[in-house]
Amino acid sequence: MKNVLFVCVHNAGRSQMAEAFVNHVAKARGLDVVGVSAGTVVGTQINPVAVDVMNELGISMEGQAPKQLTQELADSADKKITMGCGVDADACPARIFFTEDWGLDDPKGQPIEKVRAIRDQIKERVEKLLSELAA
Repeated sequence: MKNVLFVCVHNAGRSQMAEAFVNHVAKARGLDVVGVSAGTVVGTQINPVAVDVMNELGISMEGQAPKQLTQELADSADKKITMGCGVDADACPARIFFTEDWGLDDPKGQPIEKVRAIRDQIKERVEKLLSELAA
């Protein structure tokens, strides 16, 4: 099984959507891949607009909640991806090497149209990632 870790500062929007997409798409394709997300300075709840735009695609984020990045999470991941949130290496509670940064805008405080656009960018990147992992 391959594990993909998505890291953001608050783990409330982009990284949570990426986790949901990976788990939904991998299951639909029969892939042995699991997505998980975490934050360096964890928020208190998932962005409700992110939940809404994922529900529009029939992907539930029920049961997901912001999680603290730990060394154990980092060590168990085959790929470690930051979402474009400027994760500060000095503030990071785990010592990890990130595989890549997706450079996505923060959905916090954005209108739903902007959050939909961010969601669609995440979906496209996740589908490409899963195709690469399946190869």
